[in-house]
Amino acid sequence: MDGLRTRTWLAVLALGAVFAFVAPNLIDVSRFSWWPATKLNYGLDIQGGLHLVMGVDVDGVVATSVVRQTQALKAEFDKENITIKDFNTSRAKEGQFTVEVNSSEDSKKVEALIQKNYGTSLQIISSNASAVELKYFEAVLLEQKQNVIGQAIETIRNRIDEFGVAEPSITQQGADRILVQLPGMADAEKAKQLINTTARLDFMIVSYEKSPEELRKLIADAEKAGGYSLANLKYSEYVTKLNADLAGKIPAKTAVYFEKNDNAKSMEAGAQPFLLKTDTDLSGDLLDNAAVSFDQYGAPEVSLRFNPIGANKFSTLTETHTGEQMAVVLDKVIKTAPKINTKIPNGQAVITLGQSTNRDTQLNEAKFIATALRAGALPASLEQLEERRVGPSLGKDALKKAEMASMIGAGLVILFMLVYYKSMGFVTAFGLMLNVVSIIAILGSLGASLTLPGIAGIALTVGFAVDANVLINERIKEEILKGSSLKAAFAEGYHKAMSAIIDSNVIVASTGLILLYFGTGPVRGFAVTLLAGIVTTIFANVFISKVIVDNLVHRFGVKKFSV
Repeated sequence: MDGLRTRTWLAVLALGAVFAFVAPNLIDVSRFSWWPATKLNYGLDIQGGLHLVMGVDVDGVVATSVVRQTQALKAEFDKENITIKDFNTSRAKEGQFTVEVNSSEDSKKVEALIQKNYGTSLQIISSNASAVELKYFEAVLLEQKQNVIGQAIETIRNRIDEFGVAEPSITQQGADRILVQLPGMADAEKAKQLINTTARLDFMIVSYEKSPEELRKLIADAEKAGGYSLANLKYSEYVTKLNADLAGKIPAKTAVYFEKNDNAKSMEAGAQPFLLKTDTDLSGDLLDNAAVSFDQYGAPEVSLRFNPIGANKFSTLTETHTGEQMAVVLDKVIKTAPKINTKIPNGQAVITLGQSTNRDTQLNEAKFIATALRAGALPASLEQLEERRVGPSLGKDALKKAEMASMIGAGLVILFMLVYYKSMGFVTAFGLMLNVVSIIAILGSLGASLTLPGIAGIALTVGFAVDANVLINERIKEEILKGSSLKAAFAEGYHKAMSAIIDSNVIVASTGLILLYFGTGPVRGFAVTLLAGIVTTIFANVFISKVIVDNLVHRFGVKKFSV
């Protein structure tokens, strides 16, 4: 009985958790600050929205990189007293260019410098007395192209955050395309205009003229006086209005921008204000590249390389502000604010990361910062290739039909279970309804989006949940026909059915994981629902149903129970 009492309390607690996460979808829980407030979101195919396929000018960025590489080489050649005629960049889109020289001696000098400084990125295709032909290694080109897609996705995601779209889907398609799905997006024209705006990257010095406490008080007073906050304004509008209201209250040539805290899901949930100097005059167009590198101990860091003009500005800036913080600002959002440890004269810098996190976390942070920097340093032009607008009425109609089909299917299944298994049919029916509610609770707690394929996944969950109960009920029947007591029949029925139930669910889970890993968009939505359904089937149709029958038999002494 002690084991039953423990299982009963666990079941009650679990049912309470299910209710807690389902409630926000049914009632207003905003009055209770401690109540989980995450709701189930609806996908593009249900609530309508915008579907865009954007082409990324990957080759154009590669060509720009080649041109910038030639500018950097020109400075190095001058420094090493190597005389060249010019650069031929007619094949820049292929990552290839030619250094035109005056003699074989100059050609050999160029080769030596390339092998010494660029041996891991540039290969020498051919060399003679008049030219040295160079090309990026294929692995380098592939990585750079992937970086272009990554930075484009990061830029688009920054833009989409302006609209507060719940669960936007921004994924890579093929080698040079990005699929953007914005559920609930009404202002399609403004969304497209914002997505296509070039990213703005700035390096700004952090001002210490106001303490964090003073800055927060000024912000709070401005919000109270103006009746606005991050909750009711888009980020860019909020920052613009806030700085206008703070004019004269903060030092001249400064502005307040925000960094999102690491653990916050949105800027609204956790924004850290910084007072920044606006007269730095060092922008992302002066940055040649940013990449993840590793220090002598193997710890991840971010390496930066400026072009010659940027290198001079960066040198002056780091000398003047040694010991201060420099904020990396992308579209007025602070991505990181590292400390300047020393003057950096050559335009090549390193952003080191904190030591408090594990290596995987550091590596992810380094990748994020590098991508954010490249998003402003080498903006890739986007071309709209496809546009579809899904109206909310179409989504509602599809949802109604899907709900109707699911309800009819579930109703017929429950009716069959009640007629065929009688008393156990009621337990099964309760388990099925709890199963569906539990799926909604899991999806809601994760902040996931429910799509039409997801509804199909829920319907499928009902199917294999019934399969589990059929196995249990038939096993119980067999034990009763053998002459076992009701207690023994229930115990053996659940015990003997478990191996088959676990086998079938493991197979389904394997399929779901494959779909989740390789699938995109609706396929992933179906996979998430399917995997959630496996968990809820074990919970509702196996664990909860056994707790119910055990309580009926052991605690309440039920002698007759038709199966």
